[in-house]
This record gives sequence, C-alpha cells and structure tokens, in this order.
Amino acid sequence: MCGIAGIYSFDPRPDRAHIAQEIRNMCDAIALRGPDSDGQWMDSETPLALGHRRLAILDLSPAGAQPMASPCGRYHIVYNGEIYNFQEIKNDFAAQGHDEPYKGHSDTEIILRAFVHWGVQKTIKRINGMFAIALWDRKAQALYLVRDRMGKKPLYVGWSGSNLIFASELKSFCTHSDFKRDINKSALTAFMRFSYVPAPLSIYNDVWQLPAGTMMALDMQMLRSGQNLLPLVEPYWSHKSALQKAQENKIEDTSNITDEFEELLSQCVSDRMISDVPLGAFLSGGIDSSTIVALMQKQATTPVKTYTIGFKEQEYNEASQAREIAQHLKTDHHEILLGAKDALDIVPKLAEIYDEPFADASAIPTYLVSRFARKSVTVALSGDGGDEMLGGYNRHISGPKVWDMGQGIPTNLHKPFAKFIRNIPPHIWSKFRPSHPQFGAHMHKFADALCAGTPSDLYLSLVSKWQKPKECVIDGYEEIIPLVDPNSQIESGIGFAEHMMYWDVLSYLSGDILTKVDRASMAVSLEARAPLLDTRIYDYVWRLPLEAKIKDGQGKWLLRQVLQRHVPQELFDRPKQGFSVPIDKWLREELKDWAEDLLDERELKAAGLLDYRVITKMWQEHKKGRGNHAERLWCVLMFQSWYRRWG
Repeated sequence: MCGIAGIYSFDPRPDRAHIAQEIRNMCDAIALRGPDSDGQWMDSETPLALGHRRLAILDLSPAGAQPMASPCGRYHIVYNGEIYNFQEIKNDFAAQGHDEPYKGHSDTEIILRAFVHWGVQKTIKRINGMFAIALWDRKAQALYLVRDRMGKKPLYVGWSGSNLIFASELKSFCTHSDFKRDINKSALTAFMRFSYVPAPLSIYNDVWQLPAGTMMALDMQMLRSGQNLLPLVEPYWSHKSALQKAQENKIEDTSNITDEFEELLSQCVSDRMISDVPLGAFLSGGIDSSTIVALMQKQATTPVKTYTIGFKEQEYNEASQAREIAQHLKTDHHEILLGAKDALDIVPKLAEIYDEPFADASAIPTYLVSRFARKSVTVALSGDGGDEMLGGYNRHISGPKVWDMGQGIPTNLHKPFAKFIRNIPPHIWSKFRPSHPQFGAHMHKFADALCAGTPSDLYLSLVSKWQKPKECVIDGYEEIIPLVDPNSQIESGIGFAEHMMYWDVLSYLSGDILTKVDRASMAVSLEARAPLLDTRIYDYVWRLPLEAKIKDGQGKWLLRQVLQRHVPQELFDRPKQGFSVPIDKWLREELKDWAEDLLDERELKAAGLLDYRVITKMWQEHKKGRGNHAERLWCVLMFQSWYRRWG
C-alpha cells in the first residue's frame, strides 16, 4: 500500500529542478500512505517525473522500491495496492520460457514484466487486486493511468497551470505551485446529495477521479495543456458486462452453493493473507467481518489478531458481540472501549484525513479502529463488500416493499399523503415507535419515496441526504454522470432489489465505503484488504438467484450459511447496528459550539457557495429539537470544515 504522484510539464521551457522539487512536495503531502521510504524519478529526455511513498508489505528490501524500471528500460511504474495473483503470473512466465532473473520478490516487479511481455491491455485484464497504476512508456511517449475494478485505490488526474499532474490524494495537488483551488459546483451539489463526491468528478475544477474499472492512455505528443480529460477515460472492465455475462450463466441447481461459496471466499481470504509484515483483521461482530475472520482462523497456523472498538454508550456498542465471536474462534483478540470524547476529538481532524469533502460519520469509528489495529499490525482484512454483493442494506429489503406500498396508493394521493407525513416532525413520529429512534427519519424517507416516479427515482431518494441539493448550493447544478447514474438500467431481467445492489456497487461502494476505509487506514499507514470485493466473488454472486441473497426478510443469506458452519447462530444473528455514531445528539450538545462556529453566517456569505438562509433555518430547527436534520447538517459541516483547510 503506497501513495503515488506524477507531473508532466507542457511548459515550452520546463525547469527540471523546479519539477523535481514539485514532485518531492507532492510525495511529502501523502507521506502517511507510505512512511517506510520514498522515491522519485525523472525521465532524462522528457519533462516527466514520477514519485512514490512506500508502505512495504511484500519484499521489504530495496529491490521492491519504486519508481521501478523494466529490465529493458522502456517502462517505468509507480503503483499503489496489491496484486493477489502475482505468483500465478510469475509461474506463467516460467512456463512460457521467460526465465530472466528477478531482483526481488515484489508484485511490482511481476506486473512490470507482464507489461513488457503482454502489453498494457492484456496485463490490466489479467491482474487481480486493488491498485492505482501509473505506467510511463518511454518509447511511445505515453502515460497509462489505471484504477482497479472495484475502486479500492484512489487516483486523481488534472491540470495545474501547464502541468498535467496525478496523485493518490488531492493533498498532493494542493502542494503544486500552479494549482488553482477553484470549486466545482457540480461536484459540490453532488456531495450535498450523496455525502461524497462521485467519480469522475472531483471537488476542484479541471481535476477528475478515475472511476473504478477504467484507465487513461495519454499520448503526450497529442495531448494539449488544459484539455478536458474526461473523454479520454475508457473502461477496461464494467460491472454491467460482468453482471450480464453472469446472468447468462445462472446457477439453477443451488444445492451446493454454500460449499462453492465457502471454497471461493476461502481462496480470496488466503490470497489476502500473503504478507511479509504482521497481519490481522477488523472484527465488528457482524456477519461480514465474522465470516472473514472465521475463514482466516481456519487457515492460520497461529491465532489471528482481531481488533474491535466499542463505545461506552451501550446503544452504540457492539464490542461484546465481537468478543464472544473471537472467544469462540480462539483469535488473539484486542478490544478497546472509547467514550464520546475519543470520537469527538477526531471530528476536527477529518478535514485533514479526507482532503475532499466527505460526510459519512462512520469515518470516525473507522479511523479509530484503524489506529488501534496499527499499533501491532500493518495489514488488516475487513468485511467490506458483503452488503453490496449479497443484499445487506435495509434498502435492499425495504425498498421493494416501499415501492409496492406506494403503488397501492392512488397516484393522485401520493403528494398529499407525502406532505401530511412531512408536516409531522421526525421526533414526533418516533414517539409512536419508541424502540426505533430512527422511525421518524424513515417515515420522512417514505414520504420522499411516494414522490418517486420510477424505481430508480426511489433508489436515488433513499441514498440522498439532501433531496434537492440545489436548494443549498448557490448556482448549484447536477450533471448526468453515466457511471453513477441510477437510471442506467440493465437489460437482464433482474428485480428491483438486485438493481439497488448494482447501483450501490457503481457509486456508493467506491464513492463512500471504500473512500472511507482507504483514507482512514492510510492516515495511520495501515493496509486494509477486503476479500469480499474480489471480482471472482462478484462474478459468482450475480449467477445466483435473489433467494440466495435475500430470504425471509433477511439479507446475506449465503454468507450466513457459511458463517454458521464456524460460529453458533445465536452469536451473530442479531439486529445490525453498523458503525453508527450519535451525530444528531452531538450537534445539540458536545459539538454545538464547533458547529456554531462553522455555520457562522458571515463566513457562509463570504464564501458564496452555500445558502446561509436555508442552512441557518435548518440549524435552528435542529438545535431546538423541531427536527432531526443531522444528515444534511453533517454534509454542510464537513464541507465547511474542509473548505477552511483546503478551499
């Protein structure tokens, strides 16, 4: 796991010493992604510089250092991530007679040889892992930028004056002397809707995120300074094609799927246990992480190190569940109980960790558990991906029900009924269901759903924080982004629940979940690996009928079948809490002064980005308990905090 950066100058008289200093600065900005060593390389014939920060995982010797050149000198690479099938590729080389000696045993050296022997396109389609790759072809004067299929590793590219620059994080862009921090209003509007900035947008103008499963092939002799790079993004793999191919090969006989799935997932876990540094796993006590830990422990020769954080406030504490599962599996379990202050102390640091606006509050416990695990391991496996792959979110179960319920109400009554629901504040609705504190918020979500004209409109409603984000963004607008557009229907006959899983993988998974984990883990120099996000898992679960994912009102049926082979059902079959934190309460109490400062009317007016009138009214209502606006206010607060640091 590492951080990468690069510069290509289109200045007619490039200052090579200046470029060298700029690439050092870009790398220093992301030092936590790779604290073990750093390296830079500049092409002797062109104004191109590559930079790398290294977190050494495989081959800790200098032989694994980057930037790395191919033996022939044609290719130079900087890359972030892990290739899990590198040994298989190495064996293929030997079988094909490519027996050139290796300098070390890193996966970087293997994929670099693959580029030499197979070319770029074939290599990219062959490698399996999480990665962001920058490859410079000296002969063709071409720069290839590639992001992995699921979007585990980030990669941004854009313009800074007459320089093309790229990096793992936007921190690096902000060090470049020519970079203009102009806010992209479309990205800001999208952020207010989703609580993250969806690819290919970035929060800055003239900077783009490479979407998951895409690449850029930049011919430097044809490229012009400042041109729009978005048309140059091309997919080398797509969720839609993979899904459709799987649908053509559906599994009809499901009698052996538990055996098949356990064997496949065990292999994906095994691939991610290869490491030359200490390795462990996050264990929340939920279905996903418990299954991963169970399969790790089954293969391990010593107790797996597992890590859990809990909160002293019992309604947010799942530590006891994780402890019971760890005891049953006999892992080397590590647990820490934190108070509200521990979590609150992280809030002002979020803008530094997430250098693009990000408002998923579960980033707080994610950072805390990463920091805790990093005290004794450098790599941690996680259960990320189980919800998206196997129907684990509430919306996958409730969404179709809500849609059917809405269809049972005459169309002409949808808007009046929705208005009636919204006129009653969420906290009043919640009094009708005291055991469900979010009941009021769910009722308001239902009201939004009633106004949805299509299933994709309903999905968008369910995942939106601000239903109408243009209300708070001055001159805000929303672009149609094909790669995250929920209206991109699939012609495969799958139902509404599976459509939502597909849309989640297209946008929410890479934009929210994987961004959250990448930045939180990298902020403490920890590598996080997710076996459930292997594309072999993706291909397999889409061959399954819906009943193997959602059954009897419960999601992740197949994962539960595997887990109960290793852990008694009563230890894990409990209500899902997730990594939740009480933001609504904190904003009225512990974080009130911090929020008041960020929502200062004069500062909002001066920035001219957000409508202070809408926000001030909402803030007053929330403070007085007349409504729970925590989700929307958290988006505003995270943007304001980010803007002070990076705007």
